[in-house]
Amino acid sequence: MDISIHLSTLPHDDPDASVAFYRDVLGFEVRSDVGQGKMRWITVGPADRPGTGILLAPPAADPGITEAERRTIAEMMAKGTYGWILLATKNLDSTFEKIQAADAEVVQEPTEQPYGVRDCAFRDPAGNLIRIQELR
Repeated sequence: MDISIHLSTLPHDDPDASVAFYRDVLGFEVRSDVGQGKMRWITVGPADRPGTGILLAPPAADPGITEAERRTIAEMMAKGTYGWILLATKNLDSTFEKIQAADAEVVQEPTEQPYGVRDCAFRDPAGNLIRIQELR
């Protein structure tokens, strides 16, 4: 089989803040932005990897979600426990400094983990956990 990861999805509750974070802080390009108001589906990704991206989507758009589930999703997003993604960079210290300078919420400074990776963590404007590993 020839299967690759094309898009991974993260929720957003403020599309403009999400675009600003992924475009201006992480340096991703905005590939599409459809919908209006808070009901926007936005695809972002690294400019040099057009086949890999993140779909930022409104979490309550699925008509199969109940009101109780919508409340649970909103509560989990507020706590930062609903969505997360793992990114990678060759220069973790420089990446950390740039993101920290943009006033992103720091969860963990660059740390050598006991399981063999060095990484850091932030939250995006929707509360999603963004872990960044150093490529070695």
